[in-house]
Amino acid sequence: MSVKIFVMTHKQFEVPDDPMYIPLHVGHKNAREEFGYLGDDTGENISEQNCYYAELSGVYWVWKNNKDVEIVGVCHYRRYLTSEKGYVFTETEYEQILSKYDIVTTKLLELPGSYRDGFRAHHNVSALDETGCVISKLYPEYYDTFVRLVHQNKTYFGNIMVAKKELFDAYCEWLFTIFFALQKRINLSFADDYHKRVFGFISEFLLYVWVTVNQCRAFECRVAVIGEKKETHEVTARMATFFKNKDVIGAKAYFEKILKQRPDILMEASDINGECKLCLQAVSTANLELVSYRSCFLDYMEDYMQIIKYFRGLNSIASMSVQAVLTEKERQKSTAKTAYVKTIEEKSRGEITDSITFRTTEIAMRAAIRLYAPNQNCADRAFAHCKQLVKIQII
Repeated sequence: MSVKIFVMTHKQFEVPDDPMYIPLHVGHKNAREEFGYLGDDTGENISEQNCYYAELSGVYWVWKNNKDVEIVGVCHYRRYLTSEKGYVFTETEYEQILSKYDIVTTKLLELPGSYRDGFRAHHNVSALDETGCVISKLYPEYYDTFVRLVHQNKTYFGNIMVAKKELFDAYCEWLFTIFFALQKRINLSFADDYHKRVFGFISEFLLYVWVTVNQCRAFECRVAVIGEKKETHEVTARMATFFKNKDVIGAKAYFEKILKQRPDILMEASDINGECKLCLQAVSTANLELVSYRSCFLDYMEDYMQIIKYFRGLNSIASMSVQAVLTEKERQKSTAKTAYVKTIEEKSRGEITDSITFRTTEIAMRAAIRLYAPNQNCADRAFAHCKQLVKIQII
């Protein structure tokens, strides 16, 4: 085969039928389970450092140990590059694409603020700044572009790419030279496993820098996310138990703990159904209702899917009401929605309850509206509008 795409994984998954896709167990050296997949701990490898490099330990292994392939790629056990119609590419299609382009990768992700600001919100930004210092010394021709792009609002994501092996190798040589130098200069003591994956996070942005400087012709694709993360399912299952037991305090404490350990749980790639976001909204709403009413929605509903449907309906009404009252000036300002709001809006669109009357509280409705309204004045107008809807009853 002229094309090999290595599927990075740390758990068992349904392997695609196409033999072009080869499962690679990353962090295999320290793995607690065996899945029968190829491991990243043979030959020249950094498998033992997977906790810092995430899927990059697999990228390194592919770079150093695969010589007999013309085109090589990397994807994840849940994420695959696809056409605009949602189909994964065949070997022939990759060959055709790479006859015209240099690299196949994800569409550029547009962030609500600069990449540096986003990184600072979730990680220790000094690691990113130190990356720039290393680049200025080792690859000064890349430094100005790094500085310019780090203050803009775009990045590639997932370390997902397919390219001719020669180009793939050149990128890896550049990337790992930077990271091995950086590793000696930053503190690798982290509070949790999520933040340990520092090189995996930074590399997503560095691919954008490398492609830009080298003026690579990038074929940017959609990414299909297949199935929920195991961790996401565990969170929603646990929240369902809290809801059933009407344990608002326990639910709030649990979710706060999870967010500290796994802040990525609310990202769209993890929360593909938007249910974690709805659980967070439900917990916040329940606490607000208890303070004001000494009761909350859990007093008349406890079934998890009923609660999810209720908040989807609530958000659908809230979004519709805000859109109905936006001024032109507010509409222009509200176009740059956060990924959080975009996700819950897309998942909730059209999910108004089938019942004749949608019953909700003023607090729940106002809390939902605040997710979409650009300011308080708009939120007040939207609330007045939603009260006029025939199917809405504020209790």
